[in-house]
Amino acid sequence: MTEVDLSINAYDYELPQELIAQNPVVPRDSSHLMVVDSLTHHNCIFRDLPDLLQSGDLLVLNNTRVIPARLYGHKTTGARVEILLLKPVKNDCWLALVKPGKRFSNGTTIEFIPNSSNCNYKLQATVLSTDRETGGRFLQFSLPQGISLINLLDQFGHVPFPPYVTDSQALTEQYQTVYGKISGAIAAPTAGLHFTDELLEKLEQKNIRLAFITLHVGLGTFRPVETENITKHDMHYEWIEVSSLVVDKINQTKSQGGRIIAVGTTVVRALEGTALASQKNSSSKKLSISPFSGYTNIFIYPGYKWQIVEGLITNFHLPRSSLLMLVSAMIGRKRLLNLYQEAIAQKYRFYSFGDAMLILPDARIN
Repeated sequence: MTEVDLSINAYDYELPQELIAQNPVVPRDSSHLMVVDSLTHHNCIFRDLPDLLQSGDLLVLNNTRVIPARLYGHKTTGARVEILLLKPVKNDCWLALVKPGKRFSNGTTIEFIPNSSNCNYKLQATVLSTDRETGGRFLQFSLPQGISLINLLDQFGHVPFPPYVTDSQALTEQYQTVYGKISGAIAAPTAGLHFTDELLEKLEQKNIRLAFITLHVGLGTFRPVETENITKHDMHYEWIEVSSLVVDKINQTKSQGGRIIAVGTTVVRALEGTALASQKNSSSKKLSISPFSGYTNIFIYPGYKWQIVEGLITNFHLPRSSLLMLVSAMIGRKRLLNLYQEAIAQKYRFYSFGDAMLILPDARIN
């Protein structure tokens, strides 16, 4: 067995700035698709997907929806501030990343700026404390009786594009999947952005079945790995739900010889995290998966033993990221970085609004 390189520098590569996609392609399914099998790879268009999978395969997608999590406001002194909501804690208290951090001392009151002068509500929050794990702040929101913060975000919040998307004309709806239904993410599950309603219909017509899990994308997905030894990196928890319907479809697919194809690294983490939780809650040594709703902080890197996922659709990821490490666990670090170099040479578009890669099950290394 090849020795696994667990140093952070082994997951680095140079990307020309012009290959960072600033806008999505239109239509969504016209993006380029690099198809990887056991020995070779070739280039297709994303809309070719129904012809690249097999009848009886199960495509698992993440139906989370991005919330308008970025809010702008000012302190009572008039100083302008910005926050990015991460997750609700309890009783209208939320954990948020803040800018500039030095202006968010305990007890500070923030008044948020509505998106329209027609807004009938006033939104304020008070800084309670600092979260050591994220460096963020716990904010206690003052809300009208009977109204949750989620209900007000359309009037005060903005859908947060990634920080590397600096010159985009994209509409906020283009940063949502066409099947996103469950609000709660602070970033999109970007492998799903390539799908159209028509493409989903064509997949089902070819007996490629669909199943939907929920993972609300948070810091666990996009927080950079900063430890020299990647195994020392602590993943942040993200909320997932894998229903009994999804479990039944997975078990039925496997029993009938079909393959489990994850759409995006978030689906991988949801399914493999659920398998891990199922094993912890079971006295049986037999591999199985049970419905699960809760939090996962699973970190997948080379050397990982796959439980559920056999193939993967994914975008091209940032250097030194946990997502790059996850995909390396599936096809090997050296092979993945070689494929990235070819993608760069062929002018593939990278990151959230970029092109995609389909890793077929026979390319998985264990």
